[in-house]
Amino acid sequence: MSAGVERIAAAFRGHGRAAALMPYLMGGYPDVRASIESAQAAADAGADLIELGVPFSDPLADGPVIHAAATAALAGGVRLHDVLGVAREASEALPVVLMVYANVVLRRGVERFVDEAAGAGAAGVIVPDLPYDEASAVREACDRAELALVPLVAPTTTPERVVEIGRDARGFVYTVSLSGTTGERDELPPELGATVERVRAATDVPVAVGFGISTAEHARQVAAVADGVIVGSRIVRAAGEGGAEAVGAVVRELGSGLE
Repeated sequence: MSAGVERIAAAFRGHGRAAALMPYLMGGYPDVRASIESAQAAADAGADLIELGVPFSDPLADGPVIHAAATAALAGGVRLHDVLGVAREASEALPVVLMVYANVVLRRGVERFVDEAAGAGAAGVIVPDLPYDEASAVREACDRAELALVPLVAPTTTPERVVEIGRDARGFVYTVSLSGTTGERDELPPELGATVERVRAATDVPVAVGFGISTAEHARQVAAVADGVIVGSRIVRAAGEGGAEAVGAVVRELGSGLE
């Protein structure tokens, strides 16, 4: 298996559609086996990468659907090693990018966390509450393990900070479509194109967009301006309501907007 950074790059190069499709799943939700099955269903339905969440008690970037899934997973006894087991299984089919809050990384120890993530086959890591100015130790550990530390840029990020983040980005830049938390929205913000262009001008890696995307039409709109489409709350809701079969159906629907 090639290094994580290269696996991500290959996924963005080789999807053969208007943009790469990256569903988000909460690791261990509704249980560990079900999340493995959902990841496989997503891969079979045409996902190019998987963003895999590590449940945390205070997920500040997440809206009610993902927050509830994290709470349920924790109540069911799911811990980091369980999610790494999901990553190990899912990474056989497609690149897995772990979405994990900083407290989990620091409690584990940066080096240990990164080594375990790489050992589980993860291709990259997203730490949404890790400020850019405090990310160097995690970035250096990820570089040594050939994992991508994927940064986030928001609509409110200053132009100067976008340049800094874009320069140091690995894998791709996760561009947040709107101010606020994750969750399904009726419409995407009209300034999304301008936000993506600011990021694209600052980096050489692909630009993927997440937050608020829930329909094939949303996916089509994002693909018109970005390299990747990230969908979380709708996928997590499907996993909870209908399991792997429902996840596969939603991924196929979203993929239809990228053809």
